[in-house]
Amino acid sequence: MSTTERPRILVVGGGYVGLYAARRILKKMRYGEATVTVVDPRSYMTYQPFLPEAAAGSISPRHVVVPLRRVLPKAAEVLTGRVTSIDQDRKVATIAPLVGESYELPFDYLVIAMGAVSRTFPIPGLAEQGIGMKGIEESIGLRNHVLEQMDKADSTTDEEIRRKALTFVFIGGGFAGAETIGEVEDMARDAAKYYRNVSRDDMRFILVDAADRILPEVGPKLGAYGKAHLESRGVEVYLSTSMESCVDGHVVLKNGLEVDANTIVWTAGVKPNPALARFGLPLGPRGHVDCEPTLQVKGTDYIWAAGDNAQVPDLVGREAGNENAWCPPNAQHALRQAKVLGDNVVSRMRGFPQKEYRHANKGAVAGLGLHKGVAMIVMGKMKIKLKGRLAWYMHRGYHGLAMPTWNRKIRVFADWTLGMFLKREVVSLGAMENPREEFYQAANPAPVPAAAGKPEEKAKAS
Repeated sequence: MSTTERPRILVVGGGYVGLYAARRILKKMRYGEATVTVVDPRSYMTYQPFLPEAAAGSISPRHVVVPLRRVLPKAAEVLTGRVTSIDQDRKVATIAPLVGESYELPFDYLVIAMGAVSRTFPIPGLAEQGIGMKGIEESIGLRNHVLEQMDKADSTTDEEIRRKALTFVFIGGGFAGAETIGEVEDMARDAAKYYRNVSRDDMRFILVDAADRILPEVGPKLGAYGKAHLESRGVEVYLSTSMESCVDGHVVLKNGLEVDANTIVWTAGVKPNPALARFGLPLGPRGHVDCEPTLQVKGTDYIWAAGDNAQVPDLVGREAGNENAWCPPNAQHALRQAKVLGDNVVSRMRGFPQKEYRHANKGAVAGLGLHKGVAMIVMGKMKIKLKGRLAWYMHRGYHGLAMPTWNRKIRVFADWTLGMFLKREVVSLGAMENPREEFYQAANPAPVPAAAGKPEEKAKAS
């Protein structure tokens, strides 16, 4: 790590905001003006809007992540570890690396970009049975798990086992839930063509949400279309209800429905990283860092926050009459907030005034499987609503261009292009979850029975 006397800008989190803020600061800085240090438990940033497509096999998992050390200039330090505490009086952060003892790291300016984690509830069985969709690991795991359930169903004649293996329950009807069930259903439908004893009619897909509609981000009409479209593909959609328990895969909904399922995907919203509570920062009612319109943390002049872990006033919404408008936690705001945040850090370092974050909503896009989607494009006071294949093109075009770095943009578009000519891969790599299991069994063979040992032992056995 750098030991120079230059001021240190510590970026806590290497996700969308952390990566773009660090790149913006490095771009605006003069040579040797400061040291930028990024700390994250992972050495890569995940572009989360592509997780459903990675789960369906439309995009290679490696192309959904961006390695921090590769895309950040050498002037930046990347530490793989966690920030466990922050002493604001001393301006010191405690770093817990992947291995070894924790140590203190001094800083002059601080950027909080820890993102969010899955919002869960104390539902019996959820921790043991649920699968999240916040990281690329979960996306790969879901794909392998679904295909493995189809393998199980194809190789058994036990109807109860088959029924449980081929029942897939998704909790949460927002972007993550609706897109994931749309993509996974698409993949399972394609995969079923290669199974002798499994067809799409044998499968049961269930989408559950506590709200009265799905995809609220695109408006009620497109949300209703999305629901009707999923139902036309055989997906059961249950609204205004929630899951009460899922012990041992036995799912019980508040509306009285009970099913047995080996696959329970939890996408019912997100919450700010719980670690924020240990940093001594002012937090809003839901645990977000309370920020000024300049993205500075309230009560400080050297700490900034943005993205999913920040409560940022929506100036455009408030000017329109909504006094309690806050920026929603989505990639559209995260990208733009990161750029303003980076500029403000450099301005503060040079003694210049801060700039307020202001952005009008540009709409929302969602993919519901191959050639299927919904989109709402906002152009001034006009809203353009699209559905079907055209909306799907808008979804892919927007997120493809929003993907960080040209390296990853090209790889993603190459995956999509190859997908136009080659069939979808439907192989399950479930052994990746425990890659050493086979070697372990070979290195630790089962003990030889006594009768199979020496000749005299065989004689005794007889």
